[in-house]
Order: sequence, then structure tokens, then C-alpha cells
Amino acid sequence: MTSPIRVAVTGAAGQICYSLLPRIAAGEMFGKDQPVILQLLEIPVEKVITAMSGVAMELDDCAFPLLAGIEMSDDPMAAFKGADWCLLVGSKPRGPGMERADLLKDNGRIFIGQGDAIDAVAADGCKVAVVGNPCNTNVMIAANRCARIPDENFTAMTRLDQNRAATQLAKKAGVPVTDVEDIIIYGNHSPTMYPDFFNAKIGGRPVTDVITDQAWLEGEFIPSVGKRGAAIIAARGLSSAASAANALIDHVRALITPGDTVHSIACKSDGTYGFSEGIWASVPVRTTGNGTYEVIGDMPQNGFAQEKLGLTNDELVGERDTVAELLQ
Repeated sequence: MTSPIRVAVTGAAGQICYSLLPRIAAGEMFGKDQPVILQLLEIPVEKVITAMSGVAMELDDCAFPLLAGIEMSDDPMAAFKGADWCLLVGSKPRGPGMERADLLKDNGRIFIGQGDAIDAVAADGCKVAVVGNPCNTNVMIAANRCARIPDENFTAMTRLDQNRAATQLAKKAGVPVTDVEDIIIYGNHSPTMYPDFFNAKIGGRPVTDVITDQAWLEGEFIPSVGKRGAAIIAARGLSSAASAANALIDHVRALITPGDTVHSIACKSDGTYGFSEGIWASVPVRTTGNGTYEVIGDMPQNGFAQEKLGLTNDELVGERDTVAELLQ
């Protein structure tokens, strides 16, 4: 049998991980022939640690053939030791009355500690995928702490936005979601992100040929994607969990599967599409396997798109400025 890989997962007692961990153990993320050792991390609070142990019990009770072991810790230095993949799912949620700047800084300090631990003890060539919000800025902070692990090994997840956009287009067109191709998210994982319908296709035809309601595309469609998380919280009283877990599986599986399919991934900007250098923005990529990718830099953007790209870039630059003291 193939040797197990070590997969560190933070926020292990949370709602996303309750949906995510069984699917990793079942082989949905890394493949049906790849055993995994799950290294679970949670905050040092007795109630949370107890909940994490309950999750581990359930994983044991599933008797997954590919689950080669479970390790639990409240110490990042233990949880990330030897990890081949680090899935940074956990983050501090925004509380009542909390300013976004405070949330950015509070989470920034968490990701400083995790970045330090990854740099110190993770496996050479470790890949890091950040889900915990604000994920674009959190991944920037974590990567900034790592001298040993290169920036290109760090990505943040905007696949949930991509999946949401594909579904909204499919529903509007009255077609299966599998008919939607090349829908890409640009910029921040926030309401300012831009879902590029202009370059997307439905059934092999440009979206704008299939959906001729331009007012809907430029109006209702964009906030239906960017504010979908808020709509889910309003409906169920909790944030997205199953869909976020599913998107992370899609995100990682895309990174390890080479091919011509276009994916949305937030990575460090080199100035492509007008994004400021050094911020972490979602752009179109093709993956080359083993966690590597190449940015597709030649997608045409009209004036409407350029305006949207500018707005989301400004927000990302503002976030970077807010946490500048954490990037020293």
C-alpha cells in the first residue's frame, strides 16, 4: 500500500471539519489509494478539546480503510510536525460589535503562530490551504512567517465562491451545473470579489449568449455570489459548513490533479490583472499536479470587469495596510 501522507487540519471540532474530515478519510480529497494520517488541532479549551475527541471517535467508528491514524493536539508545533498538507480551516469569527480591523488583527496573530510552526516543523515541500476568514489576508500573514516553505506552496480558498457562481448561472439558464465552465473568481473572498461571467461558458457557448439578461449578470448575479454566506447565516443561524468543506475538497483535489481545467485559487500576486504585487488575490490557474499551478494571465477583461477588479484590489490593499505591523 502507498505510504500515508500527514494532513494537519485546524478547527477540528468545528462545523466545517465535521463535514470535511470523514470525506478526507474516505479518500475524496487525496484519492482512493492514498492513506492519510490526520493531525487535528484545536484551541486549548477543555470543552473544545473534548468535542475534538468526539469527532475522532466517530472517525474511528467509520472504520475507513485509508485512515492510517489520528493525532490530536492543542499545540501547533505538534499538530504540524511532519505535515505534508496543512488545511487551516479554523479562525476567530467576527463577534457582535467587532470591527473588521479588529478581526483582521486577531486572526493575524493566530496565523502568525501557525505560520511559525509550519515553518519550523512541517515536511519539506508542505502545501498549505487556508479557509479561515479573512482567508486572503490570513494566508498572506502565514506565508510571511515561512522562510523554508515557498510562497507558491500557500493558497487560499475561493472555490466556494466559484461553486456558488456556477450554480447561480446554471439555475438562471435552466441547465445542469456541469454545463457551466470557466467561471472564475477574482480578488478577495468577500462581497467585493468578482465572478467573471464574461469569460465563462454554458454548454460551450459564452454565458452572455445564453443569458441575455445583462442587467441580471451585472446586478443581481454578483451579490448573489458575494453575499451568499450571509444569506446562509440568516437562513440556518450558522455559517456555511458542508459547502465550505466540499469546496476545500475541490480546491485540494484540483491542486493535485494536472489538467487544462481552469480553477479559482487565491495566491500571491505578481501584478497580473492589475492586482497589487504582494497581496493574495484570487485568479484563474491551471494546475500541474502535486499541489503546483500556473496563473493564466491572458483572460480578457472589459471596462466593467476592470472596475470590479479595482474595487476588490483596493479592499485587499486596505486589509494588508491594516495588518502591516504583523508583516514586519
